[in-house]
Amino acid sequence: MTVGFLDPHQRARLSSARLSYDARTGFLDVPPEGYARLDESVVLAHTDLEGAAHDLFTWQVQARAGLHVRTSELPLRTGTVVEMRGGVGPLALTIPCRVVDVIDEPGRAGFAYGTLAGHPEAGEERFLVERLDDGRLRFRITAVSRPASLLARLAGPLGRAGQRWMTRRYLRALDRP
Repeated sequence: MTVGFLDPHQRARLSSARLSYDARTGFLDVPPEGYARLDESVVLAHTDLEGAAHDLFTWQVQARAGLHVRTSELPLRTGTVVEMRGGVGPLALTIPCRVVDVIDEPGRAGFAYGTLAGHPEAGEERFLVERLDDGRLRFRITAVSRPASLLARLAGPLGRAGQRWMTRRYLRALDRP
């Protein structure tokens, strides 16, 4: 899949949209009542932190995982909006988000996005790559969410299984050349 740009109308619509949850400090660390937490990681085969950061900041992880990605800007920064689509035809899910935090520090790079109206879930997801003491890189994804759409609520445990499946696709996607 490729990464493209939102048209001016889509960009304006998403930029003015409110987050679909009550954001607060520490949201990803201590989920509010009714939200589920997912936290998975993998040690990467490659050790190029700069390259991994570039892939994160240009939505390559999401595109390689099979999503159609349209963003307001590349590389991403706090405030960047994105609309991803997964699936085909009328069954495709629209996944609108806004970047709420960017981490760009020595030994660590990543970002978190918050969901916007229309996303099947409500919450935040963080993508973080960090150098370990032995020089290897760990890629960690943390998500805190609850179903937001009728479809997500009806999916129940199948929806959570789908979220874990997509998270594993993301984890594999960063290790690709």
